[in-house]
Amino acid sequence: MTESEIALAKLPYVDGLLTAEQVAETAASIAAMQEDCGSVPWTVGEHTDVWNHVEAAMAMLVGGQVTAAERAYAWIPTIQRADGSLPMKIVGGEVVDARGEVNMSAYFAVGLWHHWLVRRDIGFVQRYWPTVRAALDFVVSLQEAFGGIRWTPVDDFCLLTGCSSIYHSLRAGVALADLLDDPQPEWELAGGRLAHAIRHHRDLFADKSTFSMDWYYPVLGGIVRGDDARELLRSRWDEFVVPGLGIHCVDTNPWVTGAETCELAMALDAIGDHATALTLVRDMQHLRAENGEYWTGWVYGETRGSDEVVYGPTGAEPRNVHWPDERTTYTAAAVVLAVDALGETYGHATPGSGIMRGTSLAPHFEELALECDCPSGDRVSS
Repeated sequence: MTESEIALAKLPYVDGLLTAEQVAETAASIAAMQEDCGSVPWTVGEHTDVWNHVEAAMAMLVGGQVTAAERAYAWIPTIQRADGSLPMKIVGGEVVDARGEVNMSAYFAVGLWHHWLVRRDIGFVQRYWPTVRAALDFVVSLQEAFGGIRWTPVDDFCLLTGCSSIYHSLRAGVALADLLDDPQPEWELAGGRLAHAIRHHRDLFADKSTFSMDWYYPVLGGIVRGDDARELLRSRWDEFVVPGLGIHCVDTNPWVTGAETCELAMALDAIGDHATALTLVRDMQHLRAENGEYWTGWVYGETRGSDEVVYGPTGAEPRNVHWPDERTTYTAAAVVLAVDALGETYGHATPGSGIMRGTSLAPHFEELALECDCPSGDRVSS
């Protein structure tokens, strides 16, 4: 085999979905949008947020863009503040929204654990552990009495999607702590309180129920599993899923988005429904563009009786068009990670393919019921 063939042989693929060459092309398209400082913006000229930046780094690593992925991780400590937080938005290297966002701050733990799974480079983990540790300390410092974690230090509400992802990040953080023999029991306690809040007190989170992410993220983040997960996903399936196209970002308009579709697929994969997951990722391939890039979403036409509905996410877009007119790194990243997850069943996968299933993370935290009379106990099947 040539050096190129050996490299491709290590990449994930799924027969009939994407080849290893196509996965490599998509990873390269993400790297092509990376800025000189290492930051990966949503698209050229757009802002960077650290959650999507980390997701892009994970996808680049999976897709063979190792140097670009490690440059992305090296950038994160350069923007961390003394309290461990990471800013909300950066444009062209300049902070344009300085609020410390908890989900973005937490997610580096997932990226660093993923790098360990794929590369087994303990020196790399040791180098960035102080950044992860400070970030997660900041995150748990914003936990509310009911168990949710405030979005930012200056906002007094908690987001279900973000907190579900934080639970995933805390498990990755504890796995890193165990690897480095640096125990973090306060993260485990925070994770137990957070699990209880997400399982039993979703009404105490800010109401974002029009967004599909609030529907499937408790499953994707690992808090809800087994029959509870299957029932949760069935509960709004017909509101969000458009057969042949993907899933809605929001439930109010006919707009399907690639990243959300792939995330739902990974949630389904995590509970063992590989066939439906594969169908979803296949359905959204209409968003694939030249050079392996992916359009963010598609506004489709709809007919109600004799009246043709012509509207998009904001109520004014024409039908049957890509919207926004952009190809985004986070959409491409979600595709690569979904292919890697499905590769364990249908093709070939990397050692990091179980990152969303949580099979390599720290065990689920013991659910800690706070002062409430709701049903308690861990209903998650590991």
